[in-house]
Amino acid sequence: MNLAPAVAQAPKQAVASPALQKEFDGFIEKFRAALKANDSAAVAGMTLLPFMNDSAIRDAAQFRAKTYSTFFTAKNRACIQRAKAVYDRDQEKNDYYSVFCGQDMFVFTKTPAGFLFTDIGAND
Repeated sequence: MNLAPAVAQAPKQAVASPALQKEFDGFIEKFRAALKANDSAAVAGMTLLPFMNDSAIRDAAQFRAKTYSTFFTAKNRACIQRAKAVYDRDQEKNDYYSVFCGQDMFVFTKTPAGFLFTDIGAND
């Protein structure tokens, strides 16, 4: 049995540069501290608004009312604090990390302003 073609076709896992990893580590440390304190205002301050380009979630107050209260349950807050973040790059070469908690995927993307919480998706 020849395994070489299967190995050759396996997608390469993206690897963050040490500088990018260090920047993300600083960001996620602050994000996790805000979650531990259940500080929705601090989390909103580390979020790209309007959230997920939704005009109904265009400011921190709307984010706290519509997103934080729904997705940042005690269980998800605890999960994000302990789960390993996985690095990847999208088709536009944007660097991002994902944290998987149950059915939810929390995404943190490198922006010109630094890392920000940018998306919640389905953990598929």
